[in-house]
Amino acid sequence: MRIDINADVGESFGAYTIGNDSALMTSITSASVAAGFHAGDPSVLRQTIRLAKSHGVAVGAHPGFPDLVGFGRREMLVTPADAEDFVLYQIAAVAGVAAAEGVRLQHVKPHGALFNMAARNAGLAAAIARAVASFDPSLILFGLAASEILGAGRAAGLRVASEIFADRAYEPDGSLRSRIKPDAVIHDAAVVVARAVRMVRDRAVQAVDGTVVPLEADTICLHGDTPGADLLAAQLRAGLEAAGVAVKSMGDT
Repeated sequence: MRIDINADVGESFGAYTIGNDSALMTSITSASVAAGFHAGDPSVLRQTIRLAKSHGVAVGAHPGFPDLVGFGRREMLVTPADAEDFVLYQIAAVAGVAAAEGVRLQHVKPHGALFNMAARNAGLAAAIARAVASFDPSLILFGLAASEILGAGRAAGLRVASEIFADRAYEPDGSLRSRIKPDAVIHDAAVVVARAVRMVRDRAVQAVDGTVVPLEADTICLHGDTPGADLLAAQLRAGLEAAGVAVKSMGDT
């Protein structure tokens, strides 16, 4: 058994610090770096890529809606053409800075509301997949397990990675519980680690109604803006490795 641990990073902006990326890098294997639309700025982008490189962490682009105020977690009404263009723009930004630092991009993972909308909207998912494939068809597209994103990625000829969330509650249909509901995020580290081990080992998760939802698990996400995410990442990695799970980036064969 193996799993990639990815985190959303590079989300600080100007004078505002979000998350503890330097501490997170010691436990994760892949970093999804913001490109300035939902979070991040040019200096943070470059610093984050340098940080990932120094820790041997694979780098990916983390495109989101153009919504700094809402941190990209508010749904927006956009056409597939607009989505394709702004996703391509953000991939190019991260890849360009990464190239300047001697780093090759590994993956693309949509952020927040864009990720969740595309998980159920085939047109939006296809637009994201087209953007990725047009930039570099060797990139890995991350998407929610059993979602439209994964289907669109495969249809575009991309390698895809099924993403799971140990610190998020699941609905019976396999979607993530909305963040507007108080039980959407799980804060107990012991529960998060136990869920993660089960999800990787058994390929299943218990939904909010008690039903068991099957899922594939290639990469597991931690949100860098979650308070204490660095400590949780360390516990998560230790728990997975203690359970006999190899923790490696998606590009590490």
